[in-house]
Amino acid sequence: MGISHARPTLLASGTLHAMRIYLAAAMTNAGRDLEAIKTLLGCLEADGHDVPTRHVADPLGREVEGELADADVARRDLGWVAGCDALVAEVSTPSHGVGVEVAAALAGGKPVLLTYRRGTPVSRLLLGLPGVEAFAYTDARHARDAVRRFLATVQTRLKTHAPGG
Repeated sequence: MGISHARPTLLASGTLHAMRIYLAAAMTNAGRDLEAIKTLLGCLEADGHDVPTRHVADPLGREVEGELADADVARRDLGWVAGCDALVAEVSTPSHGVGVEVAAALAGGKPVLLTYRRGTPVSRLLLGLPGVEAFAYTDARHARDAVRRFLATVQTRLKTHAPGG
């Protein structure tokens, strides 16, 4: 499976669309909030973004990729992080993998948004990392607006740094 490192497409109007967004969420915890994860995925895909990690919203996501060796999963996921325009994470459920993905995105200069259910204890280290934006929601549907605002700023930055931008 190849990794696309293409920049977002410019429309004739000069607006950006179809970014590649890495959606990060806990995969190993049975208590993860699948509805919140599905809401985030639905928002991203409804807005036309490419989400290579859509399997995180599948209740059988871990089983679906079960035939892959651990090293292959790590290589694939870190490649996807490197090739994304931004990372959006649902962090209400603790996950070592999500922490690694967030750190890799930040190390690669990628914008990062962490979303989590208000009142849920979230790692203060994760929330305090330089370059991280965070949004606490009471209803996952409220996170959609935060994701759209975040991605609008990402698109503006990409447009500003695009050739001829």
